[in-house]
Amino acid sequence: MLENHIVHSAKNLSGEIFVPGDKSISHRSLILLSISTGKANVKNFLESDDCIATSNILQKLGVKIRTDSNNTYSVEGVGLNGFKAPNENLDCGNSGTSMRLLCGLLSAQSFQSRLVGDTSLHGRPMDRIAVPLREMGAKIKLSSNNTAPIEINPAKEVLPIEYNMHIDSAQIKSAIILSSLYAKGKSKITENHKTRDHTENILKHLGVDILRKENTIIINPPKKLISKDIVIPGDISSAMFFIVASLISEDSKILIENVSLNPTRTGGLEILKMMGANIQVIHKERDGPEIFGDIIASSSHLKGVEIPTKYIANAIDEFPIILIAAACAKGKTVLQNAKELRFKESDRLLAISKGLEKCKIKNRLSDDGIEIIGGKIHGANINSYDDHRIAMAFSVAGIVSKGHMKILNTKNISTSFPNFYDLMRNLGVKCEKTIES
Repeated sequence: MLENHIVHSAKNLSGEIFVPGDKSISHRSLILLSISTGKANVKNFLESDDCIATSNILQKLGVKIRTDSNNTYSVEGVGLNGFKAPNENLDCGNSGTSMRLLCGLLSAQSFQSRLVGDTSLHGRPMDRIAVPLREMGAKIKLSSNNTAPIEINPAKEVLPIEYNMHIDSAQIKSAIILSSLYAKGKSKITENHKTRDHTENILKHLGVDILRKENTIIINPPKKLISKDIVIPGDISSAMFFIVASLISEDSKILIENVSLNPTRTGGLEILKMMGANIQVIHKERDGPEIFGDIIASSSHLKGVEIPTKYIANAIDEFPIILIAAACAKGKTVLQNAKELRFKESDRLLAISKGLEKCKIKNRLSDDGIEIIGGKIHGANINSYDDHRIAMAFSVAGIVSKGHMKILNTKNISTSFPNFYDLMRNLGVKCEKTIES
């Protein structure tokens, strides 16, 4: 059975909302508290399919994780060397973050393990993490096309590394950092462009000697990590759907509370401001390892822009919805140097291009980007390509479409934002779920 949603056009969106906890921080909080000493709580944990996959795997490795009704997860850490050998495959579901980060951690353990996932995840490249981890002594076996399943055998020892990142990816960086916690000496990782630094922030929070000098991260392996509570702010990549919804719809104003404002995650906001977005950030503060605040987004007259390369790494998850904003803007928007978008849950450049064609928005696809000529979005039947962010992006497009927008296969939204359509309805958008064979 196929779950679809029909979204109707709407105006006058208004309200105050909370978006779920940040997905990236949720994954990393559980993983790092699992190898810490002591017991601590993760507050506002994102209970999505992807994050639950990480929790389930850690429990199979012997970590005690308990939950309550307020999205608080209690983690009893087992220390750096306290994992138990699993007696079954470790299923990451659809989560690339789970697979890549846990591969870094498991490559330093004294037992064999095997990471698997769904069909979509088995199509995503994993050599990008295997190559640096092998340089550190890891024994990693991939499938013939360098994808999952990933077989990991015990290494003799973990070697320190000095690694220059070829791809701007926080997942690759984090996998190396996690392995380097077990190395026999100091490791250094140099980035071309600064990527999200949640792993580094949480490690500092837990007492690890990790520092940054310009674009180089230096990790001194700790004797132990000390458990501390972590408060997770709202996910800015989830908030962006509602920010854009307010920007493109008439007479709209939305307040989104307690959103992550980590500087490595605000590239999307900067792009929208370049386009003329009326966005205000208020009540900015820090709680533990992360900065958060409230965001007000109001109806705006957007214009097309050439998106600077410097913002791409810090807006990589937000591009599906940013490109919907571009489709509603006056003039041409140009995105280049974003080939990484082809290797997400779907080929997101292709998915956006095909969807916009159906919506009668002119666009031109290239190998590493897309050009979009803004215009009037028409309702259409949109293939989500089993990608949660594509499904949500075109759901937002439905708010301003001529005729209703039908998004096919929306069940995947549960991987990151289970209550997405509930919040849409709370803001005044008519959304209908349909089940079809």
